Amino acid sequence: MVRTLRPHPPKPPARTTSKAGRNLPAAVGTAVVLLTVFALSLVVRIEIFVALAVVFLGIGLWEYAGAVMAREIRIAFLPLLAGQTLMLLCTWAYGLTHALTVLLIWCALYPALRKTDSRENLSRSVAGTFALAWIGFSGCFAVAMAAEGSAGPKLIAALILLPVANDTGGWLLGVLFGRHPIAASISPKKSWEGFFGSFLLALAASALTVGLLIGLSWKWVLIFGAATPVLATAGDFAESMLKRDLGIKDMGSIFPGHGGMLDRLDSILFCGPTFYFLFLFALNFS
Repeated sequence: MVRTLRPHPPKPPARTTSKAGRNLPAAVGTAVVLLTVFALSLVVRIEIFVALAVVFLGIGLWEYAGAVMAREIRIAFLPLLAGQTLMLLCTWAYGLTHALTVLLIWCALYPALRKTDSRENLSRSVAGTFALAWIGFSGCFAVAMAAEGSAGPKLIAALILLPVANDTGGWLLGVLFGRHPIAASISPKKSWEGFFGSFLLALAASALTVGLLIGLSWKWVLIFGAATPVLATAGDFAESMLKRDLGIKDMGSIFPGHGGMLDRLDSILFCGPTFYFLFLFALNFS
């Protein structure tokens, strides 16, 4: 049991002959289940969402720890998990400033946990620090939005639905009409046609959440609708570059038809910080 729970390199994805590049029925079913779970958490009690965030980001950290093993880098998973969990809980209770303090302290103490030669210790320290900053601290912005009182569930709905709509629109138009890759050397399947689809569906999701649900003006609907495909695509490219460097296809295989947890969270994690500050400005100064 303990050996099963230890981080390990991700398995190669199952082969598929689908033009979509994935097991479509499994992908749709997984997406419906995940969206339903998160919707219920926002409706029933926001603390449930925070608990889900802690668990899901913990799984993401576990996937990352396994992925970097492909480069023979073994990070101290449990200390990093403890630090990440503390950051998320501090954000919920006290705010982002306390989470940043925890991040800085953890990054200063983390190298001391690894008693190895200096070169190996440096690579592990860099990999561990990157994990806390990318997965943990980026995730803290979602928790910070959840902590915004009665507006919290609405902000989280926007943070989840806009990247999901972006990914869906990009995938759909990319599969149907994709001919011109944006950056073939990084992510061959990302096309300009797909990017246009991302923009259209993200704009529709922005109208639904930012405009109707949160009640911001159409100026903000356009800002969020335009920002989402840029941020989400940047996040996808960043993770694609990381996976290519590690020599892996997906960060994990926990979700049928989707890959790993981080493969689903990459867009949300990249959108989180920008969304937080945009909402902060929009709700307080406009």
